[in-house]
Amino acid sequence: MLSETIRALQSYIRLTAAKFRETERIGPFLATYYLESSSPFLNYAIPDDGAVPTEDDVAALTEAFRKRGLAPRLEFLTEAVPAAEAVLVRCGYTLERRVPLMICIPGQVVEQPKPAGISLVTPKTEGELRQMIRAQNLAFGETDPDEHLDPSPDQLSGETISVMAVDENGEVVGGGVSTVILDGATEIAGIGVLEEYRSRGIAAAMTEYLTREAHARGGRSVFLTPGAGQAERVYGRVGFKTAAECVHLSVV
Repeated sequence: MLSETIRALQSYIRLTAAKFRETERIGPFLATYYLESSSPFLNYAIPDDGAVPTEDDVAALTEAFRKRGLAPRLEFLTEAVPAAEAVLVRCGYTLERRVPLMICIPGQVVEQPKPAGISLVTPKTEGELRQMIRAQNLAFGETDPDEHLDPSPDQLSGETISVMAVDENGEVVGGGVSTVILDGATEIAGIGVLEEYRSRGIAAAMTEYLTREAHARGGRSVFLTPGAGQAERVYGRVGFKTAAECVHLSVV
């Protein structure tokens, strides 16, 4: 039986993926399209819980993405849709990666050392949010870090919790967010630190900060999907534990 936690997290991922995007129902799939970008990480489909898609369903999904000039792509929790991956692979989709989904529930978070010379600040103005977003862009290697600096309405309202790391000279050197809480679930995302400030515990400290704030606001299931490298170990130190697996598949 699909656990209630997995069901709630997949529902949350489906709802937030559809936010600010155009959506299309294609058989047992919800396709989401981000009209301002063709990035495959912003345009993907999510199957319904427990779905067993047919080859015709997959063909229709693939064609819908190709008609828009987009790479056909899916992201989903394997525990929520255990039969889907095999069908998709049989229809020509290839595995991009498997990503652990980690959760931290109230009472599980672990206090982190305060990074020397760094203050954690909640950005409140549009200008502060733009500084944070620029630092995140730099941290993630964006070719033009001054593009796409506008904060989302949820960031401006404070529903999305934001934190930025500021050094002793007032320079913003990192940032991250906890998304809008829905049915007790929220995602920690965009944790980024400028290269010259890494390995100082800043990412772990920002994660703890966001997690505690989310718990205080009623977030029962605070989750994240760690990137490559040492990220899973870093988040484990904060109290996150692997609870599920997210799979990314696409047609090249």
